[in-house]
Amino acid sequence: MSDEHLLLGQTLAFDADPFVVPPSEAARYERRGGVLVRQGRITATGTGDALRRAHPRAIVHEYGDGLITAGFVDAHAHYPQTAIISSWGKQLIDWLNTYTFPEEMRFADPDFARETAATYFDLLLANGTTSVCSFGTIHPASVDAFFEQALRRNLRVACGKTCMDRNAPEGLRDTPQSAYDDSARLLAQWHGKGRMSYAVTPRFSPTSTPEQLAAMGALWAENPDCLMQTHLSEQVPEIEWVRGLFPEARDYLDTYEQHGLIGEGALFGHAIHLEDREKAQLLESGSALVHCPTSNTFIGSGLFDMAGLKADGHLVGLATDTGGGSSFSMLRTMAAAYEIGQLRGRALHPAQLFWLATCGSAGAMRMGDRIGNLAVGMEADLVVLDLTSTAAIAQRAERAGDFWEMLFPSIMMGDDRATRAVWVAGEKVDAAG
Repeated sequence: MSDEHLLLGQTLAFDADPFVVPPSEAARYERRGGVLVRQGRITATGTGDALRRAHPRAIVHEYGDGLITAGFVDAHAHYPQTAIISSWGKQLIDWLNTYTFPEEMRFADPDFARETAATYFDLLLANGTTSVCSFGTIHPASVDAFFEQALRRNLRVACGKTCMDRNAPEGLRDTPQSAYDDSARLLAQWHGKGRMSYAVTPRFSPTSTPEQLAAMGALWAENPDCLMQTHLSEQVPEIEWVRGLFPEARDYLDTYEQHGLIGEGALFGHAIHLEDREKAQLLESGSALVHCPTSNTFIGSGLFDMAGLKADGHLVGLATDTGGGSSFSMLRTMAAAYEIGQLRGRALHPAQLFWLATCGSAGAMRMGDRIGNLAVGMEADLVVLDLTSTAAIAQRAERAGDFWEMLFPSIMMGDDRATRAVWVAGEKVDAAG
């Protein structure tokens, strides 16, 4: 039997950033396209007919009008908050105290962590997400459970132990030394194993002393090929809290900057209420910003300036931020990004939304050479979408004048019913892994 698989359907790939060049030039769409996969990688793309002729022995997977694209990449999530998603009525600080911290206490139980991790990855794959960068809890077992599940499913992911040594309940606090030691052990165990990457993970400045931030900065400096993930300027009261805790800092970003927690490989979730100096430093350092639109509206954080930040050249990814975000679906996340753009006076093009959920997030995670696009040599993480997955979507798509008008209803109204097939490292998988 052939070890080549040929997926046929509509295809969407990107040759450039559609925020930089016109979407019609950035995107590569084939009405009758194909993707050839061999040994876990994409070995050819093009028209379906040409690929059939060139590879007559390939096993053919006919998806008709299904849209074949790169699997979605979620650049900021909290898998331990899976069970508390869509909890009612709180903003950031109350959300942490009322929902997040009590739930994260439960991850002291390794069995509970494993059960949650399995559920989380089932939900991701059901929604066509094949890569994610997630926070754990302070418990090393939470990170082990995440990576064990990802390794079993052969997913390309990143995760890290969340570090907090103040302003958190007893049982959810570590110390600068234990945070460093636990993180270093987990990094040595998991980073580079299979498709795993470690992310140094101080939760955010209010829950870490300067000593702990310095310890995390030292660990990252010793392991610069890792990621570093945290939160920045999500809500105005949070920024005021940071000013009180760090009176010597020039601004919120400076609390990280002073301790080496800025630069290529840094992912700053939210980044809504940035000052001019912060924007300049983030851009100069090559740090990535991660837009979390469903979270920003659900807990009332504010409106991310996608158009302004991209125009200035910032590296931006897209994320669900579950469970502060209200959906596991990157389609719903794209819809929320569109709605926020509208509120800021800039309607994002469907190509820009899809780029953010694939190439943009992959680039933010320093994985743009491996995932997030249909291109020769990339790892074959793919999703096939049904662009007529519900009656409402189908009747709107039927009246579309072009591809983008046909795709847009699935962005705005789509959910896990749109996921027709998922491929991970060149293997077709079920939603349950």
